[in-house]
Amino acid sequence: MARRVILASIALSALTTACITPIEDFHGYTSDDVQPAEIQPGIDTRASVLAQLGSPSTESIFDENTWFYISTQRERIAYLTPKTKERLITAIRFTEENVVDEVVEYDETDGQIISYASRETATRGRELNVWEQLFGNIGAVGLPRTDESTPGNPTGRR
Repeated sequence: MARRVILASIALSALTTACITPIEDFHGYTSDDVQPAEIQPGIDTRASVLAQLGSPSTESIFDENTWFYISTQRERIAYLTPKTKERLITAIRFTEENVVDEVVEYDETDGQIISYASRETATRGRELNVWEQLFGNIGAVGLPRTDESTPGNPTGRR
């Protein structure tokens, strides 16, 4: 009897330990040899950056001469919402001659919270109360469906 209790408690502790072990996810850019911060302004060109780092994660919407390399490391425990452990964004700006002008690094502390407008657009039509929603279709007679190609024929067959 005591042996079963001990085995059950060991099994239960092993199961709960597996549930609280964090799972790490890596998203975005991962470098092989060269880090994006190692790119040298005035020396590297667009072609050399592409050869060393590969395609960027994204390009700037407003300035086609800025590339972004984004990497994120997140940690998730069981069913809980993942939390960002580390985020690194490297922005590489090029001149009109395709030479690297500037390399800037951002991390999760550089982010800003944006509050969205919570205004709602009013919709047309009247609002139904609970009784109208429940009993609104009582007595309504369904019309036969018609095919668009044969509007007078309810079956759609010719």
